[in-house]
Amino acid sequence: MAPDLSNCRVLKEEPLASSDAKWTALRKITYNNAENVSKIWESAVRPTRPSNSSIDAVGIVAILEKPSGPELLLQKQYRPPIDKVCIEVPAGLVDEGEDAESCALRELKEETGYVGEVIKGTLGVTPVMFNDPGFCNTNLNMVHVRLDMSNPDNQNPRPELEENEFIECFSIPLKTLYEECRRLEAEGYAIDARVLTLAEGIEVARQFKIV
Repeated sequence: MAPDLSNCRVLKEEPLASSDAKWTALRKITYNNAENVSKIWESAVRPTRPSNSSIDAVGIVAILEKPSGPELLLQKQYRPPIDKVCIEVPAGLVDEGEDAESCALRELKEETGYVGEVIKGTLGVTPVMFNDPGFCNTNLNMVHVRLDMSNPDNQNPRPELEENEFIECFSIPLKTLYEECRRLEAEGYAIDARVLTLAEGIEVARQFKIV
């Protein structure tokens, strides 16, 4: 039977001992606050960050260049922590010895089958972004990639997913991204912050006529 995201659901939730955790670890931080008082903070970390890397992962803003206008490549992927199918951009963890650009192009090919080119200049790789700094130290670069739809490799893209990955790819015109995010949320999907932040930025630029 073909994989179907509608089959996904949480069956059980229980405490996880630190010794059994592979992808996360809890930390107790003692720090000095602005009043020079010692305080305690609870934090989570990713133990998988390569020793030679300043980032954990990349997110990929992959733009399909179509005659009808640019479209953003998106994914539907079930996320157990929220028990929802999430609307996301392609993303992945950095491997040892890999820079953000190399990681982005590799993950893009593996997750979507598309072959892309990192945009030149300062938009290509963003400054380091921290996902939820009040909770964890995880971070990433967003990498902006052009997908030339005249490239034969992009005519019939074939993902190279891992055994436990089930991802559906689709695209949305950039000019209607904010509206489409609202529609998808109303249909029951969760919207990843990286997608909605991009959509919100486009909408703010439109509303305030700054581009």
